[in-house]
Amino acid sequence: MACPFFYPIERFDDKTWTKRPRLPLGDPYTGFCHADPMREWMPDQDTLRELCNLGSAGKCSRFPAEGGPDAVRFSVTSDQNSVLRIMYVHERNHATVDHGVLEYSTGTGQFANGNEPTGLLLKQARAYAESYQLRKTEPETANHPHRR
Repeated sequence: MACPFFYPIERFDDKTWTKRPRLPLGDPYTGFCHADPMREWMPDQDTLRELCNLGSAGKCSRFPAEGGPDAVRFSVTSDQNSVLRIMYVHERNHATVDHGVLEYSTGTGQFANGNEPTGLLLKQARAYAESYQLRKTEPETANHPHRR
């Protein structure tokens, strides 16, 4: 599960993990913290590795105390005819807050089906879809070639 306030920017190759864990967005990303909507913050390398990319939102000192989801999960439920169906679930204390299905066109790189995600969900869903596609099309160069 990813931190719902993490705004991924680009994939990076973090060699500091002895054995890289399964990451919520597929690959490790650099990015910004949007926990405080008035102040965007660029986490340091350790914070990116230990909190942002692992979805440990509750352990982060920047995480807002006043409710809202504390995690978001993604899963590809279908991959047919150049369309990925991606299920997302926002959670709070391991319980579902909301959920939905997004359709991502692998041909255009755009979301379809009338429920275009916005903001953080858009960036995270796009990062997840791109990581998934990389594993499928270039398993030998993907960070986790065994995961597809």
